[in-house]
Amino acid sequence: MAHAGDGDAYVYDEASGEWISPEDAAARSDIGGGSGLDVRDANGTPLANGDSVVLIKDLKVKGAGQTLKRGTLVKTIRLTDDPEEIDCRTEGIKGLVLRTEFVKKR
Repeated sequence: MAHAGDGDAYVYDEASGEWISPEDAAARSDIGGGSGLDVRDANGTPLANGDSVVLIKDLKVKGAGQTLKRGTLVKTIRLTDDPEEIDCRTEGIKGLVLRTEFVKKR
């Protein structure tokens, strides 16, 4: 457990709900979030947390009543436990989950 005077910086990991060391955070931010998942876009390019992707198809967003157009840039993705899905947010839509088959790495 870190104390305020230790000089150690800890990072909150939203996925696990834990405070972890910066070294552990870096290891978890690698491809697959450190879990060994091989996440790839529609072209087979590996994806990692923090990557930017572009939509390759118009997508209707259920519940939001809008369509994301082909070519829309999505910044700072997060990998999920499923290698076929990524978590992201776009302008106007937060908490969006996209299938990797509809995106390509920028």
